[in-house]
Amino acid sequence: MDLTKKMTKLAHDAHEASFSMASLAGGKKTKILKGMAKALLKNKSSILKANDKDIKNGRSKGLSSALLDRLALNDKRIELMGSSIIDVAKLKDPVGVVLKHWRRPNGLKIAKVSVPLGVILVIYEARPNVTAECVSLSIKSGNSIILKGGSEAYNSNRAIVSVFKDVLRKMKIPQAAVSFVTSTERKSVDELLVLNQYINVVIPRGGEGLIRKIVEKSKIPVIKHYKGICHVYVDEYADEAVAERIVVNAKLQRPGVCNACETLLVHEKIARSFLASCLKSLQDKGCEIRGCDKTRAIVDSCWNLRPIHKATEQDFATEYLDAILSVRIVRSLEEAVAHIKKYGSAHTDAIVTKKKKKADMFVKYVDSSSVMVNASTRFSDGNQYGLGAEIGISTDKLHARGPMGLEGLTSYKYVVVGNGQIRV
Repeated sequence: MDLTKKMTKLAHDAHEASFSMASLAGGKKTKILKGMAKALLKNKSSILKANDKDIKNGRSKGLSSALLDRLALNDKRIELMGSSIIDVAKLKDPVGVVLKHWRRPNGLKIAKVSVPLGVILVIYEARPNVTAECVSLSIKSGNSIILKGGSEAYNSNRAIVSVFKDVLRKMKIPQAAVSFVTSTERKSVDELLVLNQYINVVIPRGGEGLIRKIVEKSKIPVIKHYKGICHVYVDEYADEAVAERIVVNAKLQRPGVCNACETLLVHEKIARSFLASCLKSLQDKGCEIRGCDKTRAIVDSCWNLRPIHKATEQDFATEYLDAILSVRIVRSLEEAVAHIKKYGSAHTDAIVTKKKKKADMFVKYVDSSSVMVNASTRFSDGNQYGLGAEIGISTDKLHARGPMGLEGLTSYKYVVVGNGQIRV
């Protein structure tokens, strides 16, 4: 079978399975998810063995340490995947919910009722845990899912999907409800992106280049975020010890993910004392600093800080996904907001301050999908928000925004009940 026919059949089968998924009772979906979580742990050794192949292949190809970290699985990460599935299983069923209802003067009863989207195509790169997150959310929301993972995680993803399909088979659910693109040809994505008669939405998770390519070629609606250029602004009224903890966490807790801080903005009134301590903590943990002229002057005057490079316009517009941080000193909250508007990506931005008025201003004027007050940008995550997991983060305003959980994977229909009314 040639690639076009193969991808068409894959999408067609997922489409057919979506009708069965949409009618599944909430209890059945919960049972499936609990079975998948249990099966993950039972098959931990085979998944880790497959992941080890991907790690070895990645090292031979020269993948960066950040990318290898995103790719790597271990006992703890698999256990967390299982826990995340259980968290989703415990959530309220999002399908069939009456969102709003009213009665018209002519006696018609109108209800706005939540329904699944149908078939979701997720295209992602080197994070096998994404496979579990996306599958669990898709099943709980009554959708079918097609997974196209990056070649660097091929063995890991295939092993995880195989475990999930076995659970579906045992529970007599169409296995096409969870489909995996086995072809490693890049053209396979192009073939899928034109099948809008079968696929309802595309969610790409990866770098800007991947997402732009998908948007350009897709005939299917795409939910996207191009970059994760996240900022932390340390206000003049910040508690400096609290701010330092937040900045170090936001940058280094896991630098290779989209909600990691890429730029630190500091009010000039506390810049010297704050940066002298905070940059030392960052440098001691292996973080490279690139700063504005004012930042560099402070660094040069501190004997305990290593010299830093000058931050360029390109640096402020870069999603490093690595242990690199751009730093700029600003004169006001307004200047910080202006910087975020110019260089930000509407993903996640944070302010650290003890003044509620300053926090309120920041929240009002920073138009990002998540705005943090006195908290790390790393909390911008579906699981951390109590959504169970996320299928992606949207920086668009339609159809969903921010971490996408179950609600973002549903649409709605109007159900109108009458007793013989006709329109005149």
